[in-house]
Amino acid sequence: MLTGDPKFGSLLASKFINCMMWSGKKSNAQRVFYGALDIIHEKIKDAEPIEVFTQALENVKPNIEVRSKRVGGASYQVPMQVNRTRQQSLAIRWILGACREKKGRPMHEKLAGEILQAYKREGVAYTKRENVHRMADANKAFAHFAW
Repeated sequence: MLTGDPKFGSLLASKFINCMMWSGKKSNAQRVFYGALDIIHEKIKDAEPIEVFTQALENVKPNIEVRSKRVGGASYQVPMQVNRTRQQSLAIRWILGACREKKGRPMHEKLAGEILQAYKREGVAYTKRENVHRMADANKAFAHFAW
């Protein structure tokens, strides 16, 4: 059973920390996450950092994606709706992946930067979402295969 994180009581933050954690080192993951939220709080004074984080995740969540479907020996990329839990896990995965690809800065700075960019609807994770939507839009012709 997932409980809220110690600082904000947010289930979403707790899930994010668990996804960020490597080798069971939860305290390190928490330190990185809260360090990133402190940086966000310094940069955006008028909003709560946990609200900025939540909105950033909302902005990165994909509504539609393409799935491969084999029909008569041919594979088609069929656009399909994404359910809520998969939307959340994809958004978390994309933000963490974008942070881990960048080199040269401490993780909490990279995470704060990526969350702020996602909040403003830009950055690597948001671009990934846009590419997924564009791909689904391009393959609308195969939507009738989604059964």
